[in-house]
Amino acid sequence: MAIPTEKELLASACHFGHRKEKWNPKMAPYLYGVRKGIHIFELEQTRTHLTEVCNALKKLQTEGKTILFVSTKQQSIPFIEHLASVLNQPMVTKKWIPGLLTNWSTIRRRLKYYLDLQKSFQTGEVEKYTKKEQVQLRKKLAKLDTALSGVSRMTGIPDAVFVLDAIRDRVAVLEAAKLKVPLFGLCDSNADPDHFTSFVPANDDAVKSVALILQTIESELADAKNRNDKEGGDDEDSPIPAVSPLAAELREKQA
Repeated sequence: MAIPTEKELLASACHFGHRKEKWNPKMAPYLYGVRKGIHIFELEQTRTHLTEVCNALKKLQTEGKTILFVSTKQQSIPFIEHLASVLNQPMVTKKWIPGLLTNWSTIRRRLKYYLDLQKSFQTGEVEKYTKKEQVQLRKKLAKLDTALSGVSRMTGIPDAVFVLDAIRDRVAVLEAAKLKVPLFGLCDSNADPDHFTSFVPANDDAVKSVALILQTIESELADAKNRNDKEGGDDEDSPIPAVSPLAAELREKQA
């Protein structure tokens, strides 16, 4: 999938920003003007920046680096989950855990507990507990699964972070900036682009806009991953699941 043309970006509503009253003046260089009270992006710049972001992320993917994909915006979650799964990269789609980056030592211990608990159910070790205790542990696992399953394979601070909505997931942006982790993502007309290493100035609300941009990134990075797999051998690990089978089973019973 090639980088979308300006016409394709237009057809996917990538050009729509927010109402002019809600804009961030730092985004002025990337805006074409105002139409009916709505800021309009200059799509030539959107396309150029999308190319830059894809090239930067592609380089990281080719080098086998870890890219953490973040979006807790409901309409974008399926796209982010699919993207992270295809690329075998970590993701946050439910809720950003405060301190996920800046308090990594504590999060790492919590991850170890989560993985050990998951393993105890897989091996049957949990059967040494009473039925009541097993029920409590299953509930705890389901809760931890929601919070941590997407980052369960992270062994350290990621090499880069991609944030879809800089306003909604502002804590993720600030934590990455504080640790000087390279930050990529989308910046709508109300966002602050200063913390980003590279960004795509575009509509981050419309499903068509989000889908086109993330599908472009997926296509570019998947090619890099495939080349990397052929050179280094296929990765035996399966893609990171959004929910573990045990947690899914528990949720079905609760439903």
